[in-house]
Amino acid sequence: MIRRRAQALALAVTALTATALVTGMGTVTPAPTPKPTATPTPTPTPTATQSDGTLQILTYRGYAEYGGVSPKVNWVGDFEKETGCRIARLDTVQTAEQLAGQVTQRPYDVITAGPALAADLIANKQVQPIDPAKVSDYKDLAERFRDLTTVSGEAYGVPYLWAYHEFVYDSAKVRGNGVEQVFASGRAALRDSPLTIADAALAEGSVKEPYELSEAELGKAMALLGRNKDRTYWQNPVDLVKGFATGALDYAQVTPYYRQLLQQAGIPIKTIPAPRTTGWVDSWMLGANVPDTTCAYRWLNWVTAANAQRDAAAWAGMAPANSKACKGRARTMCETYGVGDDKRLDRVVFAVRPPGDCRAEDGECTDYRGWETQWSELLK
Repeated sequence: MIRRRAQALALAVTALTATALVTGMGTVTPAPTPKPTATPTPTPTPTATQSDGTLQILTYRGYAEYGGVSPKVNWVGDFEKETGCRIARLDTVQTAEQLAGQVTQRPYDVITAGPALAADLIANKQVQPIDPAKVSDYKDLAERFRDLTTVSGEAYGVPYLWAYHEFVYDSAKVRGNGVEQVFASGRAALRDSPLTIADAALAEGSVKEPYELSEAELGKAMALLGRNKDRTYWQNPVDLVKGFATGALDYAQVTPYYRQLLQQAGIPIKTIPAPRTTGWVDSWMLGANVPDTTCAYRWLNWVTAANAQRDAAAWAGMAPANSKACKGRARTMCETYGVGDDKRLDRVVFAVRPPGDCRAEDGECTDYRGWETQWSELLK
Protein backbone atom coordinates (compact mmCIF):
# COMPACT_ATOMS: atom_id res chain seq x y z
CA MET A 1 0.00 0.00 0.00
CA ILE A 2 2.79 2.43 0.93
CA ARG A 3 4.63 1.73 -2.32
CA ARG A 4 1.48 2.15 -4.38
CA ARG A 5 0.74 5.47 -2.66
CA ALA A 6 4.28 6.66 -3.31
CA GLN A 7 3.94 5.81 -7.00
CA ALA A 8 0.61 7.66 -7.11
CA LEU A 9 2.24 10.69 -5.51
CA ALA A 10 5.00 10.74 -8.11
CA LEU A 11 2.56 10.42 -11.02
CA ALA A 12 0.19 13.09 -9.74
CA VAL A 13 2.90 15.62 -8.88
CA THR A 14 4.49 15.07 -12.30
CA ALA A 15 1.14 15.80 -13.95
CA LEU A 16 0.67 18.94 -11.88
CA THR A 17 4.12 20.31 -12.61
CA ALA A 18 3.55 19.85 -16.34
CA THR A 19 0.78 22.45 -16.45
CA ALA A 20 -0.28 25.82 -15.14
CA LEU A 21 -2.53 25.07 -12.20
CA VAL A 22 -5.78 26.79 -11.40
CA THR A 23 -7.58 26.71 -8.07
CA GLY A 24 -10.74 28.32 -6.87
CA MET A 25 -10.56 32.05 -7.64
CA GLY A 26 -6.89 32.01 -8.61
CA THR A 27 -3.91 30.31 -10.15
CA VAL A 28 -0.93 28.66 -8.51
CA THR A 29 2.11 26.72 -9.61
CA PRO A 30 4.00 23.91 -7.88
CA ALA A 31 6.99 26.18 -7.22
CA PRO A 32 5.58 29.59 -6.20
CA THR A 33 7.60 32.73 -6.63
CA PRO A 34 6.97 35.88 -4.59
CA LYS A 35 6.78 38.34 -7.47
CA PRO A 36 4.77 38.45 -10.70
CA THR A 37 6.45 37.22 -13.83
CA ALA A 38 6.92 39.94 -16.43
CA THR A 39 7.12 39.56 -20.18
CA PRO A 40 10.58 38.66 -21.50
CA THR A 41 10.37 41.12 -24.38
CA PRO A 42 12.87 43.98 -24.28
CA THR A 43 10.26 46.70 -24.86
CA PRO A 44 10.74 49.45 -22.22
CA THR A 45 8.03 49.45 -19.57
CA PRO A 46 5.61 52.33 -20.27
CA THR A 47 4.47 54.61 -17.48
CA ALA A 48 0.85 54.75 -18.56
CA THR A 49 -1.60 52.72 -20.60
CA GLN A 50 -0.78 52.89 -24.26
CA SER A 51 -2.05 54.73 -27.31
CA ASP A 52 0.76 53.50 -29.60
CA GLY A 53 -0.41 49.96 -30.40
CA THR A 54 0.92 48.25 -27.27
CA LEU A 55 -0.75 46.66 -24.30
CA GLN A 56 -0.07 46.11 -20.62
CA ILE A 57 -1.72 42.94 -19.33
CA LEU A 58 -2.22 41.51 -15.84
CA THR A 59 -3.47 37.95 -15.52
CA TYR A 60 -2.99 34.58 -13.88
CA ARG A 61 -0.20 32.32 -14.99
CA GLY A 62 -1.53 29.91 -17.59
CA TYR A 63 -4.18 32.34 -18.84
CA ALA A 64 -1.90 34.04 -21.39
CA GLU A 65 1.47 32.62 -22.37
CA TYR A 66 4.29 33.35 -24.80
CA GLY A 67 5.18 29.70 -25.21
CA GLY A 68 7.82 29.37 -22.53
CA VAL A 69 5.70 26.86 -20.63
CA SER A 70 4.91 24.81 -23.73
CA PRO A 71 5.64 25.21 -27.46
CA LYS A 72 1.94 24.59 -28.13
CA VAL A 73 0.78 27.36 -25.78
CA ASN A 74 1.77 30.63 -27.43
CA TRP A 75 -1.42 32.55 -28.01
CA VAL A 76 0.18 35.85 -27.01
CA GLY A 77 2.77 35.59 -29.76
CA ASP A 78 0.11 34.63 -32.28
CA PHE A 79 -2.01 37.58 -31.16
CA GLU A 80 0.86 39.97 -31.87
CA LYS A 81 1.44 38.49 -35.33
CA GLU A 82 -2.19 38.57 -36.38
CA THR A 83 -3.30 41.91 -34.92
CA GLY A 84 -0.20 44.10 -35.17
CA CYS A 85 -0.51 45.03 -31.49
CA ARG A 86 2.47 44.43 -29.19
CA ILE A 87 2.41 43.28 -25.60
CA ALA A 88 4.55 45.86 -23.85
CA ARG A 89 4.12 44.15 -20.51
CA LEU A 90 2.63 40.81 -19.47
CA ASP A 91 2.53 40.40 -15.69
CA THR A 92 1.39 37.01 -14.43
CA VAL A 93 0.63 36.08 -10.82
CA GLN A 94 -0.22 32.87 -9.06
CA THR A 95 -3.00 33.74 -6.61
CA ALA A 96 -5.98 36.06 -6.36
CA GLU A 97 -4.29 37.83 -3.45
CA GLN A 98 -1.19 38.56 -5.55
CA LEU A 99 -3.36 39.84 -8.39
CA ALA A 100 -5.26 42.18 -6.06
CA GLY A 101 -1.95 43.61 -4.83
CA GLN A 102 -0.38 43.94 -8.27
CA VAL A 103 -3.35 45.72 -9.85
CA THR A 104 -2.66 48.78 -7.68
CA GLN A 105 1.00 49.03 -8.73
CA ARG A 106 0.55 50.36 -12.29
CA PRO A 107 -2.15 50.99 -14.89
CA TYR A 108 -3.12 48.00 -17.03
CA ASP A 109 -5.09 47.90 -20.26
CA VAL A 110 -6.69 44.51 -19.61
CA ILE A 111 -6.95 42.53 -16.37
CA THR A 112 -8.22 39.08 -15.45
CA ALA A 113 -10.42 38.99 -12.36
CA GLY A 114 -12.64 36.63 -10.44
CA PRO A 115 -15.86 37.75 -8.72
CA ALA A 116 -14.37 39.24 -5.54
CA LEU A 117 -11.66 41.30 -7.24
CA ALA A 118 -13.96 42.29 -10.11
CA ALA A 119 -16.37 43.87 -7.66
CA ASP A 120 -13.55 45.88 -6.10
CA LEU A 121 -12.26 47.04 -9.47
CA ILE A 122 -15.71 48.23 -10.51
CA ALA A 123 -16.40 49.96 -7.19
CA ASN A 124 -13.01 51.71 -7.25
CA LYS A 125 -13.46 52.73 -10.91
CA GLN A 126 -10.26 50.91 -11.90
CA VAL A 127 -12.09 49.34 -14.84
CA GLN A 128 -14.61 50.67 -17.32
CA PRO A 129 -17.68 49.15 -18.99
CA ILE A 130 -17.12 47.06 -22.12
CA ASP A 131 -19.10 47.62 -25.29
CA PRO A 132 -20.28 44.10 -26.26
CA ALA A 133 -20.85 45.28 -29.83
CA LYS A 134 -17.07 45.63 -30.17
CA VAL A 135 -16.45 42.03 -29.04
CA SER A 136 -17.27 39.90 -32.05
CA ASP A 137 -17.88 36.57 -30.27
CA TYR A 138 -19.49 38.02 -27.14
CA LYS A 139 -22.84 36.37 -27.87
CA ASP A 140 -21.10 32.99 -28.09
CA LEU A 141 -20.28 33.24 -24.39
CA ALA A 142 -22.74 31.49 -22.08
CA GLU A 143 -25.50 33.86 -21.02
CA ARG A 144 -25.29 32.84 -17.36
CA PHE A 145 -21.65 33.96 -17.33
CA ARG A 146 -22.33 37.21 -19.18
CA ASP A 147 -24.96 38.03 -16.56
CA LEU A 148 -22.39 37.59 -13.76
CA THR A 149 -20.26 40.41 -15.19
CA THR A 150 -23.16 42.79 -15.90
CA VAL A 151 -23.75 45.62 -13.40
CA SER A 152 -26.66 48.06 -13.76
CA GLY A 153 -27.14 46.96 -17.34
CA GLU A 154 -23.49 47.46 -18.33
CA ALA A 155 -21.03 44.69 -19.18
CA TYR A 156 -17.80 44.92 -17.19
CA GLY A 157 -16.17 41.65 -18.15
CA VAL A 158 -15.60 39.15 -20.93
CA PRO A 159 -16.05 35.67 -19.39
CA TYR A 160 -13.01 33.47 -20.05
CA LEU A 161 -12.65 30.32 -17.91
CA TRP A 162 -14.79 28.78 -15.21
CA ALA A 163 -14.92 25.84 -12.82
CA TYR A 164 -16.84 24.50 -9.86
CA HIS A 165 -16.11 22.56 -6.69
CA GLU A 166 -16.71 19.01 -5.58
CA PHE A 167 -16.20 17.27 -2.26
CA VAL A 168 -14.30 14.02 -2.64
CA TYR A 169 -13.15 11.19 -0.40
CA ASP A 170 -10.65 8.33 -0.40
CA SER A 171 -12.92 5.32 -0.86
CA ALA A 172 -10.23 2.93 0.39
CA LYS A 173 -10.35 4.54 3.83
CA VAL A 174 -13.76 6.15 4.44
CA ARG A 175 -17.30 6.28 3.15
CA GLY A 176 -18.73 9.34 1.45
CA ASN A 177 -22.21 9.46 2.90
CA GLY A 178 -22.56 13.24 2.99
CA VAL A 179 -20.83 16.61 2.79
CA GLU A 180 -21.20 17.07 6.55
CA GLN A 181 -18.46 14.44 6.96
CA VAL A 182 -15.98 16.76 5.27
CA PHE A 183 -16.62 19.56 7.74
CA ALA A 184 -16.56 17.20 10.72
CA SER A 185 -13.23 15.59 9.88
CA GLY A 186 -9.78 16.85 10.83
CA ARG A 187 -8.39 14.90 7.86
CA ALA A 188 -10.03 17.18 5.30
CA ALA A 189 -8.76 19.99 3.08
CA LEU A 190 -10.83 23.03 2.11
CA ARG A 191 -9.90 25.82 -0.29
CA ASP A 192 -8.21 28.74 1.49
CA SER A 193 -10.58 31.57 0.56
CA PRO A 194 -13.24 33.56 2.41
CA LEU A 195 -15.65 32.47 -0.33
CA THR A 196 -15.42 28.94 1.12
CA ILE A 197 -17.83 30.29 3.74
CA ALA A 198 -20.50 29.92 1.03
CA ASP A 199 -19.69 26.21 0.78
CA ALA A 200 -20.05 25.88 4.56
CA ALA A 201 -23.40 27.67 4.36
CA LEU A 202 -24.60 25.16 1.75
CA ALA A 203 -23.35 22.27 3.86
CA GLU A 204 -25.12 23.69 6.93
CA GLY A 205 -28.28 23.37 4.88
CA SER A 206 -30.55 26.24 5.88
CA VAL A 207 -29.75 28.88 3.23
CA LYS A 208 -31.04 29.44 -0.28
CA GLU A 209 -28.47 32.02 -1.40
CA PRO A 210 -25.01 31.14 0.00
CA TYR A 211 -23.50 34.50 -1.06
CA GLU A 212 -26.28 36.53 0.59
CA LEU A 213 -25.91 35.52 4.23
CA SER A 214 -27.55 37.29 7.13
CA GLU A 215 -25.57 37.72 10.34
CA ALA A 216 -27.28 34.65 11.77
CA GLU A 217 -26.59 32.55 8.65
CA LEU A 218 -22.97 33.69 8.58
CA GLY A 219 -22.68 32.71 12.23
CA LYS A 220 -23.99 29.21 11.50
CA ALA A 221 -21.54 28.76 8.61
CA MET A 222 -18.62 29.91 10.74
CA ALA A 223 -19.71 27.63 13.59
CA LEU A 224 -19.61 24.68 11.19
CA LEU A 225 -16.14 25.67 10.02
CA GLY A 226 -14.98 26.19 13.59
CA ARG A 227 -15.91 22.72 14.80
CA ASN A 228 -12.60 21.29 13.68
CA LYS A 229 -9.31 23.15 14.03
CA ASP A 230 -7.17 20.39 12.52
CA ARG A 231 -8.31 20.51 8.93
CA THR A 232 -6.10 21.81 6.10
CA TYR A 233 -6.79 24.95 4.08
CA TRP A 234 -5.04 24.62 0.75
CA GLN A 235 -3.81 27.02 -1.91
CA ASN A 236 -1.30 24.86 -3.75
CA PRO A 237 -2.89 21.76 -5.34
CA VAL A 238 0.36 19.85 -4.93
CA ASP A 239 -0.44 19.81 -1.20
CA LEU A 240 -3.76 18.18 -2.05
CA VAL A 241 -2.09 15.49 -4.10
CA LYS A 242 0.52 14.82 -1.45
CA GLY A 243 -2.15 14.65 1.23
CA PHE A 244 -4.10 11.91 -0.51
CA ALA A 245 -1.07 10.04 -1.82
CA THR A 246 0.55 9.85 1.61
CA GLY A 247 -2.71 9.01 3.38
CA ALA A 248 -2.85 12.25 5.38
CA LEU A 249 -6.19 13.28 3.85
CA ASP A 250 -9.53 11.49 3.74
CA TYR A 251 -11.63 14.31 2.24
CA ALA A 252 -11.10 17.45 0.19
CA GLN A 253 -12.77 20.25 -1.73
CA VAL A 254 -11.47 20.09 -5.31
CA THR A 255 -12.39 20.86 -8.89
CA PRO A 256 -13.33 18.00 -11.23
CA TYR A 257 -9.94 18.44 -12.91
CA TYR A 258 -8.07 17.63 -9.71
CA ARG A 259 -10.43 14.77 -8.94
CA GLN A 260 -9.63 13.23 -12.31
CA LEU A 261 -5.92 13.78 -11.80
CA LEU A 262 -6.01 11.93 -8.49
CA GLN A 263 -8.02 9.11 -10.03
CA GLN A 264 -5.60 8.81 -12.97
CA ALA A 265 -2.76 8.54 -10.47
CA GLY A 266 -4.42 5.44 -9.03
CA ILE A 267 -5.86 6.96 -5.85
CA PRO A 268 -9.45 5.66 -5.31
CA ILE A 269 -11.09 9.08 -5.13
CA LYS A 270 -14.87 9.34 -5.37
CA THR A 271 -17.26 12.30 -5.30
CA ILE A 272 -19.72 12.90 -2.49
CA PRO A 273 -23.16 13.59 -4.01
CA ALA A 274 -24.48 17.06 -3.20
CA PRO A 275 -27.63 18.84 -4.38
CA ARG A 276 -25.76 22.13 -4.89
CA THR A 277 -22.17 23.29 -5.10
CA THR A 278 -20.24 26.50 -5.73
CA GLY A 279 -18.33 27.69 -8.77
CA TRP A 280 -16.71 30.79 -10.20
CA VAL A 281 -15.93 32.57 -13.47
CA ASP A 282 -12.76 34.50 -14.31
CA SER A 283 -13.26 37.32 -16.82
CA TRP A 284 -11.17 39.84 -18.74
CA MET A 285 -11.80 43.47 -17.80
CA LEU A 286 -10.92 46.75 -19.51
CA GLY A 287 -8.78 49.15 -17.48
CA ALA A 288 -10.07 52.62 -16.71
CA ASN A 289 -8.68 55.70 -18.44
CA VAL A 290 -7.25 53.81 -21.41
CA PRO A 291 -6.56 56.58 -23.97
CA ASP A 292 -6.93 54.31 -27.00
CA THR A 293 -8.85 51.04 -26.62
CA THR A 294 -8.16 49.72 -30.13
CA CYS A 295 -5.63 47.07 -29.11
CA ALA A 296 -7.46 46.36 -25.87
CA TYR A 297 -10.57 45.43 -27.83
CA ARG A 298 -8.47 43.37 -30.21
CA TRP A 299 -7.25 41.46 -27.17
CA LEU A 300 -10.81 41.02 -25.84
CA ASN A 301 -11.85 39.72 -29.25
CA TRP A 302 -8.87 37.37 -29.25
CA VAL A 303 -9.59 35.83 -25.83
CA THR A 304 -13.31 35.52 -26.56
CA ALA A 305 -12.76 33.48 -29.72
CA ALA A 306 -12.93 29.70 -29.60
CA ASN A 307 -9.27 29.08 -30.47
CA ALA A 308 -7.82 31.06 -27.56
CA GLN A 309 -10.36 29.70 -25.08
CA ARG A 310 -9.64 26.17 -26.29
CA ASP A 311 -5.93 26.54 -25.58
CA ALA A 312 -6.48 28.20 -22.21
CA ALA A 313 -9.05 25.64 -21.01
CA ALA A 314 -6.86 22.69 -21.95
CA TRP A 315 -3.81 24.23 -20.31
CA ALA A 316 -5.46 25.51 -17.13
CA GLY A 317 -7.75 22.57 -16.40
CA MET A 318 -10.91 24.67 -16.51
CA ALA A 319 -13.89 25.04 -18.83
CA PRO A 320 -14.20 27.70 -21.57
CA ALA A 321 -16.99 30.28 -21.48
CA ASN A 322 -17.33 29.90 -25.25
CA SER A 323 -18.84 26.47 -25.93
CA LYS A 324 -17.51 26.59 -29.51
CA ALA A 325 -14.09 25.95 -27.95
CA CYS A 326 -15.18 22.43 -26.97
CA LYS A 327 -13.26 20.65 -29.69
CA GLY A 328 -9.82 19.12 -29.92
CA ARG A 329 -7.64 19.90 -26.93
CA ALA A 330 -10.48 21.31 -24.80
CA ARG A 331 -12.98 18.52 -25.41
CA THR A 332 -11.97 16.64 -22.26
CA MET A 333 -12.33 19.72 -20.05
CA CYS A 334 -15.75 20.51 -21.53
CA GLU A 335 -16.93 16.97 -20.83
CA THR A 336 -15.42 17.07 -17.34
CA TYR A 337 -17.30 20.24 -16.37
CA GLY A 338 -20.49 19.55 -18.32
CA VAL A 339 -20.38 22.44 -20.79
CA GLY A 340 -23.83 22.73 -22.33
CA ASP A 341 -25.46 20.49 -19.70
CA ASP A 342 -27.89 22.99 -18.18
CA LYS A 343 -29.31 20.48 -15.71
CA ARG A 344 -25.85 19.85 -14.32
CA LEU A 345 -24.86 23.51 -14.22
CA ASP A 346 -28.13 24.54 -12.58
CA ARG A 347 -26.75 22.82 -9.47
CA VAL A 348 -23.82 25.24 -9.39
CA VAL A 349 -24.18 28.51 -7.48
CA PHE A 350 -21.64 30.70 -9.25
CA ALA A 351 -19.86 33.14 -7.01
CA VAL A 352 -20.73 36.77 -6.70
CA ARG A 353 -19.00 39.05 -4.25
CA PRO A 354 -21.10 38.99 -1.07
CA PRO A 355 -23.65 40.33 -0.35
CA GLY A 356 -24.91 39.66 -3.87
CA ASP A 357 -28.27 41.25 -4.57
CA CYS A 358 -29.28 42.09 -1.00
CA ARG A 359 -28.51 45.34 0.81
CA ALA A 360 -25.67 45.05 3.32
CA GLU A 361 -25.93 48.73 4.22
CA ASP A 362 -29.43 48.10 5.60
CA GLY A 363 -28.27 45.12 7.64
CA GLU A 364 -30.16 42.74 5.35
CA CYS A 365 -27.02 40.66 4.83
CA THR A 366 -23.27 40.64 5.38
CA ASP A 367 -20.58 42.01 3.07
CA TYR A 368 -17.29 40.53 1.94
CA ARG A 369 -15.19 42.58 4.35
CA GLY A 370 -16.96 40.85 7.19
CA TRP A 371 -16.34 37.48 5.57
CA GLU A 372 -12.64 38.30 5.24
CA THR A 373 -12.42 39.26 8.90
CA GLN A 374 -14.10 36.08 10.08
CA TRP A 375 -11.95 33.96 7.75
CA SER A 376 -8.78 35.50 9.14
CA GLU A 377 -9.97 34.72 12.67
CA LEU A 378 -10.73 31.13 11.66
CA LEU A 379 -7.22 30.55 10.32
CA LYS A 380 -5.40 31.95 13.36
